[in-house]
Amino acid sequence: MIKQSTEHHAEHYIKQYQPLFELLSESARLKAWLPELQRAIASKLSSQGHGDFTGWSNALNELPEIESQSLLLNNARVGVATPIPLPNDQLESLKQTLLSLNPWRKGPFELQGIHIDSEWRSDFKWQRLQQHISPLEGRRVLDVGCGNGYHCWRMLGAGARLVLGIDPSVLSVLQFLCIKHFIGPAPVFVAPLRMEHFCSNSQYFDSVFSMGVLYHRKAPLEHLVELKNSLRSGGELILETLVIDGDENTVMVPEGRYAKMSNVWYIPSPLALEKWLKRCGYKHIRTVNVDTTQLTEQRSTEWMPFNSLQDFLDPDNRQLTQEGLPAPTRAITIAEAP
Repeated sequence: MIKQSTEHHAEHYIKQYQPLFELLSESARLKAWLPELQRAIASKLSSQGHGDFTGWSNALNELPEIESQSLLLNNARVGVATPIPLPNDQLESLKQTLLSLNPWRKGPFELQGIHIDSEWRSDFKWQRLQQHISPLEGRRVLDVGCGNGYHCWRMLGAGARLVLGIDPSVLSVLQFLCIKHFIGPAPVFVAPLRMEHFCSNSQYFDSVFSMGVLYHRKAPLEHLVELKNSLRSGGELILETLVIDGDENTVMVPEGRYAKMSNVWYIPSPLALEKWLKRCGYKHIRTVNVDTTQLTEQRSTEWMPFNSLQDFLDPDNRQLTQEGLPAPTRAITIAEAP
């Protein structure tokens, strides 16, 4: 692959989103919003968008072109396999290029025999939710706070006709583009956006996922309304977030950090979360899973060598965080837009 100058980066990436622009143009609301999306992509996917962007982008430009491969979309490890292994020197070179995009938070991925063992075993979450959601066959899907798009690929594997992920992390978007380089053209895209900057009231998507986002929002009910306004009438919200034990009025507001995170604002009980959704106008609300996060699901690895869950918990009592609060427990709640 030919390396490009910094000046051409934005134009290069904009071209990769052209199929998305064409798909979104079928909605009058989204078509009117497309110039704003194009500006956001051009701004974020450039050296002005992040100080490390040029180095990350150069890493993508070093990825080899490999034709013979089979797609892995319904496996725990998403990616591609090739029947003919790469020579050891090429394999090591590719691994070092991929490691230069550390930290890999979501995964796992499989690229040409290289196992990207991400911090999160995101396949565990997919296993917990896939049996409860409406079939994704032929649906238009929005994945809010998608990270590097691991679950977006699982949604495509489940039959979605369009998957759009949004995440403000430039590194996550470039990791997604790295995976897509090997998988090839597909109706799956990740754009460098926050939900509050997304098209308001598009009423376009059949399914909207928000996983691991709500507790980072200072105005959680506003987020729930934003999600509802992205759904068509009768569309489905799949919401995954931190919860605590309690009744419909129980909400924990950490005074400072929670599990060493400074940006956790509200942690409701499952019943309180259902009450919030009802207040926001959702129908057919149900919590389908509550699960305490285990050290096998979130941990440090070669691909994310920094502090992880084991460092966030009380070493003498794994039921508590370092701050003495209940250890992370997550719920999956499903609801329908009116």
